[in-house]
Amino acid sequence: MIPFKKANILLPKKGTDMTKWSVVACDQYTSEPEYWKEVEEIVGEEPSTLRITLPEIYLEESDVEERISKINNTMKEYLDNDLFDEYKDSMIYLERKQSDGRVREGLIGMVDLEDYSYEKGSQTLIRATEKTVIERIPPRLKVRENALLELPHIMILIDDEKKEIIESLKNKVTEEDKVYDFDLMENGGHIRGYKLSNEVMNEVEEGLERLADKTSFEERYDVTGKGVLLFAMGDGNHSLATAKANYENLKKILPEEEYLNHPSRYALVELVNLHSDALEFEPIHRVIFDTVVNNLIEELYKYYDINEDGNGEYFELVTKDMDKKLYISNPKSNISVGSIQIFLDEYLKDHKGKIDYIHGDETTRGMGREEGNVGILFNVMKKEELFKTVILDGALPRKTFSMGHSYDKRFYLEARKIK
Repeated sequence: MIPFKKANILLPKKGTDMTKWSVVACDQYTSEPEYWKEVEEIVGEEPSTLRITLPEIYLEESDVEERISKINNTMKEYLDNDLFDEYKDSMIYLERKQSDGRVREGLIGMVDLEDYSYEKGSQTLIRATEKTVIERIPPRLKVRENALLELPHIMILIDDEKKEIIESLKNKVTEEDKVYDFDLMENGGHIRGYKLSNEVMNEVEEGLERLADKTSFEERYDVTGKGVLLFAMGDGNHSLATAKANYENLKKILPEEEYLNHPSRYALVELVNLHSDALEFEPIHRVIFDTVVNNLIEELYKYYDINEDGNGEYFELVTKDMDKKLYISNPKSNISVGSIQIFLDEYLKDHKGKIDYIHGDETTRGMGREEGNVGILFNVMKKEELFKTVILDGALPRKTFSMGHSYDKRFYLEARKIK
């Protein structure tokens, strides 16, 4: 059985201002409070996913418990006030016109968490593509464990080089199937969605079954003795890990029959084809804030053999006083972002500084040039290498790549009851 299912999908009823309803994923703009202030001003008092999700910029604030309680209360209020229409046993095909004009096609449904693991060496059908930081799960679990609803910013990739499964759906929907069509705020582009017929959903499932066939999988990737990798995490790695942790906790307290039929066994996601022309991998850079800059650089040069001659793994180092293209000739990972992350994890255990993961070259350079900061920039891996790398090597170092610019990330839109 393919672990991608029809879901009971909730969407706000007609008359809701959908531009104000839909906001970008919570893990974006984590060092830019002015962005979230602008969103607050746009939303005002209207119903919005801003009120039922927790932007991660606030995750370590002293009032986080109060924020979570308010989120849970607002979810109840929205349900009690009959804000939603429910589309039972559905999948939604969507077209996201990005700010650059390109269209990214996706498919909303739910995945079975029984078929997912973020553990190193996992051979499950659904796998993490980057290292999952276990310490990041508990604070996120606090948001989910008492929530009545889930709203996905999770994007999961399929490796459909022939573009037969998702891209073909545009020819199988009509104007009558449309369930939303509106502009997204803050340079987010435009989005429209269509509810699929039963016949088309069956065709989707058949297409995914072909991708999951073990013989063709082994031929495609030239491997033997490996579990089939059908779905690889794109965005929202820690959100899916949190959903899994929540489900595993329920398994400890509920009888088997109950937890196997519990709505929290599943998580709402968007499937996207790795080969989408609109899907570009972007590097995720590092900025270390409020650190002793010279000391960090000295320790980096002690930790690795660093040169400017093009010998080894490339990175760029930016501070108030320097901007250099550098190379590591004795790396500890097969990609530079992994090698630098290994060093930073060690260094920040005993030294002053706070790390953040930043999208965008110029944003990173700008932050790196500020007093007391260090910016580190990387080249990006080729997206075609992703599935084979995960099959052979397991998860990549955390925050290795990002799918597109912050404003092109998935916006919260659809919801599902998990209680």
